[in-house]
Formats: sequence, structure tokens, C-alpha cells
Amino acid sequence: MKPEEALNRAAAYCSRQERCVYDVECKLEAWNVDPDEFGAIIERLKKEKFIDEERYATFFVRDKFRFNGWGKVKIRWALKKKNVNPAAVAKALDVIDQDEYKAKLKQLILNKYKQLKEPDSYKATAKLMRFAQSRGFEPELIYPEVENVINGDHE
Repeated sequence: MKPEEALNRAAAYCSRQERCVYDVECKLEAWNVDPDEFGAIIERLKKEKFIDEERYATFFVRDKFRFNGWGKVKIRWALKKKNVNPAAVAKALDVIDQDEYKAKLKQLILNKYKQLKEPDSYKATAKLMRFAQSRGFEPELIYPEVENVINGDHE
């Protein structure tokens, strides 16, 4: 594929949804574009604001938190996997309201607790801790919420 054609396809790809450099590089590779052309295409897309990693990180954080119920640890890890700039990730994660974050964690734990059929509170606590950690929430936030739910202080 010619570089100009690849640029046009990549611009169209970025127009439909927010993308990061990693996503575009994967597409260019799939389209069999010469790897020597990647840099020029990416720079042009950045210059023309088709790619903006801060904007991408902000949308990614918001969507994964609100719609998928992911915590900051899991979000940070997913963005690191896509080679998004750590400064952009940190800035995007700061946008999450701390009260909303804790409320989401509490709701996830409460919903999971209602599904558990575990009479032993020790085992239930362990299951809830593992569940919340798998969702990417920090242990220091999880434990007090799990204790509240197990002890019936969740109203």
C-alpha cells in the first residue's frame, strides 16, 4: 500500500473513534505498510490532530471506569500495554472523581456480595477482595468497603 493511501485510511480509521499511536501502528502493520513509513504517517496524523494521546487517555479512562467498572490499576495497566505516555495517563486518571470512584467500588462489591452463596465471612471476604482487585481497584480502598459490606454497614 502506498504511503498516501495508508495515511488516508489511517485518518479515516482515527476519525471514527479515538485512537492511540499503538492502535494505528497495528493497523498499518495489518495493511502491510512499509514499517519505514510508520513514523511519517503517525507524525502527520498527530499534526492534523487525528491522534492525540492525552485526549485518547481521557476518553479511555472515562469509558473503562463508567461503563466497564474498571479501577485505576487496571486502566493504567491497559494504557501502559498500549504504550500511551505515562504523563497523559496520570493526567487522565486524575479526572476521576474520588467520591464517584469509591461509590463505584462499593456498588461493585455489594452486587458481588449479593451473588455469593458463601456463609463463611472469611471466605466471602477473600472472594470479594480478589474480585475487586481483578477489577483494578487498590487494596487500601477495597478492604474497608468489603468489611462494611460483610458487617452489614452498606446501607
